[in-house]
Amino acid sequence: MSAAAPVIPDSSPIVLEKAEIRSWKAPIAFGVFVLLSLILFFGFPRHGESTFRFSEAGDAIKLPNLTVDAFATTIVVTILLAVLTAVSAWFSWKARKTPIWMVVLFALIFMFGFLAWAGSGQLPVPVTGLLLGTITLSVPLVFGALGGVISERGGVVNVAIEGQLLAGAFVSAMTATLTGSWVVGLFAAMIAGVLVSFVLAAFSIKYLVDQVIVGVVLNVLVTGLTSFLYSQVLAADPAKLNHPPRLPNWPIPVLSDIPVIGKVLFDQTIIEYLMYVAIFLVWFGLFKTRWGLRLRSVGEHPEAADTVGINVNGTRFWNVSLAGAVAGLGGAYFTLGSVGAFSKEMTAGQGFIALAAVIFGRWDPIRATLAALLFGFASNLQNVLSIMGSPVPSEFMLMLPYVITIAAVAGLVGLSRAPAADGKPYIKS
Repeated sequence: MSAAAPVIPDSSPIVLEKAEIRSWKAPIAFGVFVLLSLILFFGFPRHGESTFRFSEAGDAIKLPNLTVDAFATTIVVTILLAVLTAVSAWFSWKARKTPIWMVVLFALIFMFGFLAWAGSGQLPVPVTGLLLGTITLSVPLVFGALGGVISERGGVVNVAIEGQLLAGAFVSAMTATLTGSWVVGLFAAMIAGVLVSFVLAAFSIKYLVDQVIVGVVLNVLVTGLTSFLYSQVLAADPAKLNHPPRLPNWPIPVLSDIPVIGKVLFDQTIIEYLMYVAIFLVWFGLFKTRWGLRLRSVGEHPEAADTVGINVNGTRFWNVSLAGAVAGLGGAYFTLGSVGAFSKEMTAGQGFIALAAVIFGRWDPIRATLAALLFGFASNLQNVLSIMGSPVPSEFMLMLPYVITIAAVAGLVGLSRAPAADGKPYIKS
């Protein structure tokens, strides 16, 4: 009797099924806005025509106005929003992420419907002015948010953005007035921001003081110091000490003549162009260079960074100073580009708004910039609506970005996780 043939085990690879993770946050957020549209557009319907003005006097190329029926537009907008919500729910059911282009499209459609509803029977909606005001109001927020991203990516909570902006505004006004040069004012603003950051870094990194407490104390210190110097020095002779030259507009040939976006993006002062450059450089530096890798490593896992020879505290110290220089440059915009003179507490808490943009943007320079633009857009929108005579309360429009930020921090629109070592001092063992 022949022996039974040995059983050869199946050597085929074992394939593990991938777990499906469904996130319903996007369709839920979309659904909230659809519900808001139903309440706003149909609970308080507005009949009449709304006009959108795309060209201003002096534009090289004139675009015709767009006039729509307000009620019909809100019906179409609500239907489109409901369709996009259903598509987002389908993506979630298939365990797929809602594309970012769909989120942008949803926001644009909702805003178009809202402006058509709010502008019914009112003055035309100045589209170019709305976008231009958004950029103008967002400049210090963007610089402050970029400074916050640099600092917190390295592991230091930068609550002192408000103080850095205010110091930059004060020093730039005084130095630009004394020298008659806005170039000197810009450099002086950066130095002022570095000095504030130097104190933050020294106490939080060297002496291990709680970073949030140091930031709050610095904000109070800079506010009190600049207010005192303004009252005692600048106000005594404002013509000689508080009358800085304004930043000139530098229109870019050809590009500045593009309808709508030409005036918004390519007919600005040097500080707006520096903002564009800073956004790119911070993004490229953080994710494409050795500097960025070292900075992120000391913010995520300082022990591992130390084992490969990176000076953790030194890296943090110099990058917090760099963050202060960026934020200080944003402070110069208040006095050299916007107001034209320094006044007490003129930053009005925008440093804290920039810090909220950092959290809303998930510590990413591009997303933080978009969050800062959202704040600027909301602030400018309430100004535009009040000029148009819209019935929408201005307080509601000012409240909206803060509500969105709270939702973002709470995780309702996605995971918002700070760098693992953010706010934690490193003690070399």
